[in-house]
Amino acid sequence: MTINAEPGGRGKGGRRRKGHAVHGWLILDKPSGVTSTAAVGRARRLLDAAKAGHGGTLDPLATGVLPLAFGEATKTTRYLMDSRKSYRFRVRWGVSRATDDVEGEVTETSDVRPTKGEIEAALDDFLGDIAQVPPKFSAVKVDGKRAYDLARGGRAVKLAPRTVRIERLALLSIEDEDHATFEMDCGKGTYVRALVRDLAHALGICGHVTALCRTRVGSFTLNDAISLAELEALDDSGAAQQSLLPVARGLVGIPGMPVNADQALRLKVGQAVPLVRPAIGLDGSDLAEGTLWTCLMDRPVALVELGAGVLKPLRVFNF
Repeated sequence: MTINAEPGGRGKGGRRRKGHAVHGWLILDKPSGVTSTAAVGRARRLLDAAKAGHGGTLDPLATGVLPLAFGEATKTTRYLMDSRKSYRFRVRWGVSRATDDVEGEVTETSDVRPTKGEIEAALDDFLGDIAQVPPKFSAVKVDGKRAYDLARGGRAVKLAPRTVRIERLALLSIEDEDHATFEMDCGKGTYVRALVRDLAHALGICGHVTALCRTRVGSFTLNDAISLAELEALDDSGAAQQSLLPVARGLVGIPGMPVNADQALRLKVGQAVPLVRPAIGLDGSDLAEGTLWTCLMDRPVALVELGAGVLKPLRVFNF
């Protein structure tokens, strides 16, 4: 997702946007109670950046890794959104809520509590490719409208199941009979709230999420993150920009390929580049056909499609 325009451009309502050309990634440790869009806006103002977006939405109540893209990094957000994500979350057994988290009204209760053995035995059924129905209160669109808007308006919301992938799901601790903490590694489109809802049903009880932290998106982890409070404490936009990571960090999941100056120039003006020898990656390995990113002296040049020995530019980076 990308918001706002380049310097001198106009946004909604014809308002002139301000800001400078700032390029790179800021990994925010998002606080609870702030929407992803609001977090982008606050960080953009602090960096005095003309163009910004994010690499995957977090629920307002969730915390943790929210990758913010600035300038040319916004051209890579779709690839980051497709990458693997990791979460740590706490479950409250015995109570279901309309939103599948602490915000919604109570819809069901149960006196039964699962044992550690029962929980661990149930986890295997949620590994691999599984069918998952998103929560009613989610950003999934139904007839062009967000499901959460329909649900908040009292409309009946029926969402179709989608295939998601869960690579790891582990029980970390049981705090008491009502609460347990888990970790999960998963693919694009997986809802933790839906997982908890379905896990509770599989155990013959009910439950909801009480705390949720995203610990990883692609190559970005909490170790890379800065809090909004820390960002706001910096003296000026120049100091804040020192927290930026290179644009290429958002491309870790895509093979990279070096090009020479002539090839870089041709790609930047939108021309295809025939290769006279097999494509070799940055790590020295042979590259298969598909999407790559090219670089000149470690500086990203363009996202390209490799096919039949030809590099075709998809998105060009303009630094």
